Amino acid sequence: MDTAVITDTFDSWTDSALDWVSDNGEWLFSFLRTVLEGTYDGVLWLLHLAPSYVIGLIAALLGWRLINAASGILAGLSLIFCEVMGLWAETMSTLAMVITATILALLVGLPLGIAAGFIRSLDRILEPVLDLIQTLPPYIYLLPAIALLGYGPATALAATVIIAMPPAIRLTSLGIRMTPREFIELGQASGLTPWQMFIKIRLPFAVPSMMAGINQSLMMAFGMVVIAGIVGSGGLGQTIYESLRTLDIATSINAAIAIVILTMVLDRLTQSAAHRTEGGAE
Repeated sequence: MDTAVITDTFDSWTDSALDWVSDNGEWLFSFLRTVLEGTYDGVLWLLHLAPSYVIGLIAALLGWRLINAASGILAGLSLIFCEVMGLWAETMSTLAMVITATILALLVGLPLGIAAGFIRSLDRILEPVLDLIQTLPPYIYLLPAIALLGYGPATALAATVIIAMPPAIRLTSLGIRMTPREFIELGQASGLTPWQMFIKIRLPFAVPSMMAGINQSLMMAFGMVVIAGIVGSGGLGQTIYESLRTLDIATSINAAIAIVILTMVLDRLTQSAAHRTEGGAE
C-alpha cells in the first residue's frame, strides 16, 4: 500500500475543510476576533489606568494579605523591577493577555466541569478530549487559529483559552465528585432541593479543588502566551521572539526575567488564595 497517497488524500481533505470553514464562517470568526480583541483591549486599558508603582503597591498588599509582609514587599518590588528594566508596557500586555485568556477559559471550564461532576457520561466523553488537548504540542493550536483569525492577539487568545481550559474542567469535576456521601445523605434527609444541595454542600467541598484548577489554568496560560509571541500577540512573548530573531540576547534575557517575575507573583498569590479557601472550608 502506498502510504503517500493516503497522506496526500488526508492533507487534501484537511485543507479543503479548513478552506470551507474559513469561507462559510467568515462572519463568525470576524465577530469572534472582535470580541476577543475588544476584551483584551479593555483589560489592558484598565491595567494602564494606574502607574507602575500603584500596581506594585496592589501586589504588595495582596501578598501581605494572602501570605505575609515579606512576601508582599517582595512581590511589589519584583513588579517594579520590570519597570526598571524598561519592560512595563510589555509586562502589562502579557498580564492582560493572561487575565483575559484565563477568565474566558474559566467561563467555559468551570460550568463544564460542574456538569461533568454531576453527569458521569459527560465526564467519560470529556476525558479523552482533554487528554488530547494536553498531549498535543501547544503551538499546534496556533496554526488553525492563524488561518481563521489571522495574526494578532485574537489568535493568541484563542489558542491560550484552549490550553488553559483542561485543568479547570478536570479539577472542578473532581471537586464536585469529592463531596462525602454522608453529607449528601444529610442534605437529602434535611429536605434540601438539588439547587440548595449544590450551593450549601457540594460547592463548598469543591471550592479548594476549583481554586487549584484556576491556579493551574493561569500557569498554562502563561506558558502559551509566551509561545504565542510568534503570531504577533504583543507583550513579553513577542519581545523574546523578536529579540531572538535579531540576536538581541540581552533584551530576551530581560523579557524572560520579567516573565518569571510575573509568573511567580501570580502563582504565589493564587496558591495562597487556594490554601486559605481550603483552610476556611475545613
